[in-house]
Amino acid sequence: MTHSKAKLIPYGIAFGVIALVSVLQSLRHWSTHGRLIEEIEWKSYDLRARAAVKHQPPCTTNLGFVYISDNDIKNIADGSGGELDYRYGLYWPRAVYGHLVSELKAQGAKLTAFDVLFGELRFDHPPVVVATNQAPLSSDEYFAQRLREAGNVVIATSDGLAPNALFLGNARTLGDISSERDSDGVLRRARAFRPVRFWHTVIERYAARYGFDPDEALAGKVVLPILGSTKTRSIKIPLDPDGTYDINAFKAQFEEGSNSPFSMRGKAYRDQRVWHMGIVMAAAELGLDLQKAEFDPKAGRIHLPGTNGVSRTLPVDAEDRFFVDWSLESNDARLTQAKITDLLLQEKLRRDGKGQDIKPVFRDKVVIVGSIATGNDLTDRGATPIHNDAFLVGKHWNVANSVIMNRFITRSPLWLELVAVVVMGVLAVALTRTLRAGWGTLAVLVVIPVYGMVAWYVFVQHRYWIPFTLPVIGALLANHGALIAYDIVFEQGEKRRVKSVFAKLVSPNVVNQLLQSEVLRLGGKREKITVFFADVRGFTKLTDVNQARADKYVRDHNLTGAAAEAHFDENAKDTLDTVNLYLSAIADQIKKHNGTLDKYIGDCVMAFWGAPTPNEKHAVACVRAAIDAQIAMHLINVKRNAENERRKAENVRRVAAGQEPLNELPLLALGTGINSGTAIVGMMGSEAHIFNYTIFGREVNLASRLEGVSGHSRIVIGEATFRDLEKYDRELSTSCVELEPVTPKGFANAVRIWEVPWKTFLPPAR
Repeated sequence: MTHSKAKLIPYGIAFGVIALVSVLQSLRHWSTHGRLIEEIEWKSYDLRARAAVKHQPPCTTNLGFVYISDNDIKNIADGSGGELDYRYGLYWPRAVYGHLVSELKAQGAKLTAFDVLFGELRFDHPPVVVATNQAPLSSDEYFAQRLREAGNVVIATSDGLAPNALFLGNARTLGDISSERDSDGVLRRARAFRPVRFWHTVIERYAARYGFDPDEALAGKVVLPILGSTKTRSIKIPLDPDGTYDINAFKAQFEEGSNSPFSMRGKAYRDQRVWHMGIVMAAAELGLDLQKAEFDPKAGRIHLPGTNGVSRTLPVDAEDRFFVDWSLESNDARLTQAKITDLLLQEKLRRDGKGQDIKPVFRDKVVIVGSIATGNDLTDRGATPIHNDAFLVGKHWNVANSVIMNRFITRSPLWLELVAVVVMGVLAVALTRTLRAGWGTLAVLVVIPVYGMVAWYVFVQHRYWIPFTLPVIGALLANHGALIAYDIVFEQGEKRRVKSVFAKLVSPNVVNQLLQSEVLRLGGKREKITVFFADVRGFTKLTDVNQARADKYVRDHNLTGAAAEAHFDENAKDTLDTVNLYLSAIADQIKKHNGTLDKYIGDCVMAFWGAPTPNEKHAVACVRAAIDAQIAMHLINVKRNAENERRKAENVRRVAAGQEPLNELPLLALGTGINSGTAIVGMMGSEAHIFNYTIFGREVNLASRLEGVSGHSRIVIGEATFRDLEKYDRELSTSCVELEPVTPKGFANAVRIWEVPWKTFLPPAR
């Protein structure tokens, strides 16, 4: 595989991750397989919902809550200490609720809504004496009478459980109190409405008596056994095209011999759209006409027109559900609250003619009646985005508040979620591939809270829900992780191999350029550079002296063969160690000043500045490196000279003892030539053999010639270098001393040169 093709692999991996995450993001719209992904996203939604409620969003103050607590159950059981004229244990007769309806009506409540189901009639409850000259009413009849007189009571239905016809006929309307929890058990959404079918009373009565489903009977799927016989009978509802049925014919299926020649017809059923209790409460407050609701399934909206110019538009999903804006908690001061016992006591005072001083706290309020009791059938608790265990009756006033305040939670459409995935994925690629590993990871980690703050802000301020889980975890982190893994497994392995080969042969700058290059080319390019040549003076003499000393030692000690070779090798090692000591000191200063160490030419060092990494002040950096190199050589010589003094003293003792004297350490000097100008920079050599990143040209040759001019412990620079010093380091340039012009070998004209007085930069002696 070519290098250019290999470079495309990580981008293929990255966009593969983006495509996969986009598919996963789409699953929540098109498949139940996306449920797990959706549940993770719900958790991020819950965090935002909790943050939103802490910011106390504006809420209506026209909502009320009458609650039934454990203390209320106890108080009604004992007659509230004798103040009530009745005592009831669970389950309360409907008359108790009738008294509550009367009191709320007397206080001027705009609407009373019950989060309590009133199903079948209770004939076992005691009757209620309304007046001494009037026959007692059953508890159910008393409640129905109070409903009719109040005219502002909404009773509940849930999951197809409709209230008894007695209550239904006297209440203002119905409200749905169903709770549809998400798959993780948290109540986040509510259904805007639920279609409820109300059957003709005869069908309802027979269905209850014989235990069959009227819908199945309508489809002809009900088969019942005949009592006292092994035979069965098929039960059908003979429905006409207009929706009516023959009542007598229907009865005859259950009662033999009851066939009547007369046909009595009735409407078999009536379908009614029952709105969520919270929507019904808001409609009462705003004057919305729910019967004239307009549906737009494609846009996911339900428009609720009003009778007074006010209207609302609910954002819903394909199943007509919407997210509840949990803005009002049960302890919120903006929610007018009272316990049911207090209102029942007030109602008793009114009946006794003592209610003149009762404060109408629920005047013009839309009131929900519900339970916060525990340990009985009145318990209605569960998890919400705000609390793990909350009173679910709160969903009604929160839905009502959302509609009244015209503030709904809107979830971003699929196309926007996919855009977020793609943008975060591409951002991960850009940060990971353009920044160094540590900085790329840091940048990615910074993006997460920034995106999170954006998601948090738009939700808290505007109730707009943008996705977090898959864009951040799936696209951003997964892509970053995949690219880092690729770098570690493939690229980093290759880079480590290249560095292991070249790091000791060329400068780190060259290694980095090699690693970043897509293709290694022999061809170079012109660059403005500064060239550095430094020769260790005294190396030839050192070699000759050491060799002569080794020859003398071998002769004096009559060494031959392997022993002689071993001594010569030891002598060569000492010579090489000495040179390497000085050369290493020079190389260290070159690297310290970010120069490119080109090569060692025997005891000479060649380096340059300005390539491969650009450096506008390349001349200054080179001269500063030359000064530091001379200082490093000087410090080595100071140290070695001190060692030589010690050896001289030691040798007196050794000679007296008949031992071989220690050799003095040689002290070497450095001659340096520097020149600036334009040179050709690039890879030289053969593709089949050795590449060498180097420079060549007239200015390089001049630097080499100036090194020859420099002599011992001197730095000589050309005119172009001096002019750069004047431009970028005035203080250094003024310290330079111009020398007599010279005509270097191979040059036709004389050139101006300067000496850099490096000794003025020596550190103070200790």
